[in-house]
Amino acid sequence: MATRHKRPYLYEVDLMRIIFIFGVLLNHTTTAFERSMADGSNSQLFLQATHLILHFTRMGFMFMTGLVLVLNYYNRKNNWLTFWRKRYVSVGIPYLAWNGIFILGTMLVSGVAFSGSSFWHNFGHAVLYGDSFYMYYILVTFQLYLLFPLLVKLFKRVKNHNRILVVSAILQLILLFFLKYALPHIDTSSWWYLFRAYGVNVLTYQVYFVFGAYVAIHYKEVDEFIKKHAKQIGTLTAVLALGTVGLYFFDMNTLHLTLAKTLEVHQPYIMIYDIVMIVFVFWIGRKYAYWREHGLKPAVDRFIRAGAKVSFGIYLVQTIPIALMTWLLSFISLPSWGYLILLPVGYAAVAATAFLISWGCYKIYPFAILIGRKPTKKRKEVLNYDRTYKQTNETIN
Repeated sequence: MATRHKRPYLYEVDLMRIIFIFGVLLNHTTTAFERSMADGSNSQLFLQATHLILHFTRMGFMFMTGLVLVLNYYNRKNNWLTFWRKRYVSVGIPYLAWNGIFILGTMLVSGVAFSGSSFWHNFGHAVLYGDSFYMYYILVTFQLYLLFPLLVKLFKRVKNHNRILVVSAILQLILLFFLKYALPHIDTSSWWYLFRAYGVNVLTYQVYFVFGAYVAIHYKEVDEFIKKHAKQIGTLTAVLALGTVGLYFFDMNTLHLTLAKTLEVHQPYIMIYDIVMIVFVFWIGRKYAYWREHGLKPAVDRFIRAGAKVSFGIYLVQTIPIALMTWLLSFISLPSWGYLILLPVGYAAVAATAFLISWGCYKIYPFAILIGRKPTKKRKEVLNYDRTYKQTNETIN
């Protein structure tokens, strides 16, 4: 029988989870504040014009999903029925539970008379279409789980993995040019939902899953490349981030797109920016892995470890603090610049609330199941993180 070797724990993955999930919260919090500002104000324009800078976070989640799945399953002799059962149960329970909780809460708060038929209608729609409460990512993940054995088979059958990555990137660019420049002029009303609502179609994100798989398989080579070119990557990241502001004005003033279409993530430029940004975040994660061995403050390390454990939970529960913040903003009357000044406070409140709710689910039996964790009556925290390999590295994100 072949000996199964345990791979070293990848601490950089933890920090990447933290950056991506709290970036998602900043993205959605910024939207809530922008909508409270006076239309046409300079403060609103500033938030709108810089908003695309934050949109790497969604693609970062897709990359991380591909990375972690391949890290965990590529070198195994897999029973795919077992894989599907484990994954669909661990993610499906939170998906169903939080959709139900949010729909029930929305009905109660809105003051609409509760009825079972209305609840089940709304619940069925939310579960089937994934278009409520920021749950689109999970619907995309469900599709990835179904196709994941084919992804693994592709990388094992095709020996030239660079070719896979290049073809994937070319296909993604072609798709994005079509989505931005051709699709708005086509009547899609009769199309199948997953083609019409391409934001929840797994193929729309295929390059990020493929890139995550590529990095997982060629980890050392990618790491060496990034370390060698770190300065150039950092410079390019900054330039492309500023370029998103130019893209905003190009889309609005030259192409005359709607604001929603202008701020959409499915654009060729955004794909290039997102990939470079993901690489930059990977480099930051690798620096964290080095720092924690060379004098990083224990409190910082503990926070990153804790946040990584409940990052999926933070994603699931974010609707609660964002809805609360939106509700509080409705009672406040400020000039637009006042909302801009208040934004960091609002973001800190949203991030802290989301973390505390998720951490509470993680620590209180049996609510860990609501954030994709296995419920344990007596949860023992291991301070020596090198001993937690089995626990953490199979998280979804």
